[in-house]
Amino acid sequence: MSELLLGAHTSAAGGVHNAIYEGKAIGATTVQLFTANQRQWKARSIAQDEVDLFQRALLETGLSHIMSHDSYLINLGASDPEILTKSRAAFRAEIIRCLQLGITYLNFHPGAALKDPVELCLQRIVESLKEMKDLFTGKEPLQLLVESTAGQGSTVGWKFEELGFIVHALKHDLPIGICIDTCHAFAAGYDIRTKEGVERVVDDFDEHVGLKYLKAFHLNDSQKGLGSRVDRHAQLGEGMIGIECFRAIMQHPKLKSLPKYLETPNPEIWEKEIQLLRSFV
Repeated sequence: MSELLLGAHTSAAGGVHNAIYEGKAIGATTVQLFTANQRQWKARSIAQDEVDLFQRALLETGLSHIMSHDSYLINLGASDPEILTKSRAAFRAEIIRCLQLGITYLNFHPGAALKDPVELCLQRIVESLKEMKDLFTGKEPLQLLVESTAGQGSTVGWKFEELGFIVHALKHDLPIGICIDTCHAFAAGYDIRTKEGVERVVDDFDEHVGLKYLKAFHLNDSQKGLGSRVDRHAQLGEGMIGIECFRAIMQHPKLKSLPKYLETPNPEIWEKEIQLLRSFV
């Protein structure tokens, strides 16, 4: 069996290559990172020496399937023209950084409807993403992954139907897929607390999106209850979801080979959580 792709969102402080070495130190085989400050609209470009250091780190550690998480400021479905313009520019810059580094996945939150109907927001997200088509030739490793959300406030993408709308509107134009966050899915109302529950949710996803578009997981327990629509991560097995969910995901024949990234609150036990997940297989 090929090596499991397990990791966490490690720190790129001092350079993106440092996130790779931190991943190796905690026993990860992949990591998620920020390529730039996620709380600023303007981000500096990646210099060639940074690209070289990043590629060297990958060679030295053997890590692969690296995921970038885009800026929290970006709202590709924004109704405010200024925010929409800034979001599209920031997202384009993020794609360019990912292409420079040879990153495999760019994970992003779809957006928020705010004062608009959900359908209009979803359509605007699709239009925003279609503007990025010129950056792709079809030869790049990069895939754009819409992250499933908890549905807080006016955030879209918490229903599989909404994720399906985005994917199927773009599947002929862009390398598009989905990253399911377990905390978000649970908070959105998908009951994944048992093996049977995970199986039902997988079937539901397959019906509304298509399982071939599921590319990755964020593995997080949830501080809040089923259907709470509140995004609060907890350590694995210490929240309202419970450990059986993560055992079931790791053992599911269609899910176990997908890359999985921890975003649990305490980095000091990521190594133990990675070992725990590996023990389930």
